[in-house]
Order: sequence, then C-alpha cells, then structure tokens
Amino acid sequence: MLEKTTHINALFDFYQVLLTDKQKEYMEMYYWEDYSLGEISEAVQVSRQAVYDNIKRTEKVLKSYEERLQLFNMFMKRKQLIAELEKSVLNGDKSMSMKWIKQLKEMD
Repeated sequence: MLEKTTHINALFDFYQVLLTDKQKEYMEMYYWEDYSLGEISEAVQVSRQAVYDNIKRTEKVLKSYEERLQLFNMFMKRKQLIAELEKSVLNGDKSMSMKWIKQLKEMD
C-alpha cells in the first residue's frame, strides 16, 4: 500500500496542474493530509462513495497521463543517470563519466 501511495503522490506532483479543482482537493485531502473517505465526505458534503469514485477516477487519470507523457519515468531515469555520473566522477573514471553525460544529453 505504501508503494502505491508513494507512486500516486509522485504522479500527483507531476500532473496536478492538469486536474480539476475538485480532483486536486480530494487528492490533497486523501493523500497529503491523510483524511479518510468519511472525513472528506463530511468536509465537502458529498457521499463517501462519491469521494471514493472521484479518487479512483483521478488515480486512473494520473496513470494515463504518465503512460502518455512519461514525465515521472524520465525524471527517475535522469536521477539514476546523475547518481551514476556522480559515482564515476568520485571514482575518477572519466570514460564512465562521459558515458553518463552522453546518455543524459540523449534524453533531451
């Protein structure tokens, strides 16, 4: 569950600007503020089922954006390449450093 929550939070960070205000509100309350479905339901005065449905639909929307745009995936790849580059620089391995730099440039 924690892995799913972490992944959804990451996708929300990348794609929240593409969501409606209501989608953002429910996701922030549920994932960032750790509200229960019942607490969100009371706060926005809709049924618990409506909150649940909205959150599940929004999760699907976020996953769909990632499938199409790949922003999170590219971010993670860059992060990994930068870590490898830092390691090769610290080890004084110029050829590996150049390899990682080349791969980073190819991502643009």
